[in-house]
Amino acid sequence: MLAFLSNFGSVIAIIEPITFTKILISNQGFFSTSSMTQTFLNENQWWRLISPIFIHFSFTHLAFNCLWIYILGEKIERIDGTITFILIIAFTGIFSNFLQYFWTGSSLFGGLSGVIYGLIGYCMILEMDSEFDRYQLPPGLYLFMIVWLLFGFIGLLELFGFGSIANFAHLGGLLSGVMFAMIYKNISGRI
Repeated sequence: MLAFLSNFGSVIAIIEPITFTKILISNQGFFSTSSMTQTFLNENQWWRLISPIFIHFSFTHLAFNCLWIYILGEKIERIDGTITFILIIAFTGIFSNFLQYFWTGSSLFGGLSGVIYGLIGYCMILEMDSEFDRYQLPPGLYLFMIVWLLFGFIGLLELFGFGSIANFAHLGGLLSGVMFAMIYKNISGRI
């Protein structure tokens, strides 16, 4: 709904309350106006740590993210439970948003792609350590997603018209998904 109301992120005034830090909108454009410390500690706007996952900048961006959540989320939720699935989303969403902001300094990014990469990292670690085909995902999928990540970093995705890519959110998602899987394995004691 938010994607359609904001015309896929074109109406900054609609998405500003959920960008990573506050954005000032003026007749000369827009820019970030607050630091992380000011936004999260002084103004207690903690929702902004995770809320950029609800911003999407095109219909295909939204559709592909929803498709991946449907495919990966169903498998993780069925096998590992709803609580684990929700915790992965929160952990990878916050970590990927933070890394994107830390490396770029921009508050204008969004999407579930960091979370998707987190789910991929989580599944990959647990599948590699499992004696059975835990999530029934083809091994080529992991390779494809890592190559896609590399293509983003070297600029091929933008060159071929995919738009501006939040590469550090993708990387942050992958790393946090791997971390979450390792924590999950140690806490649950099962694979």
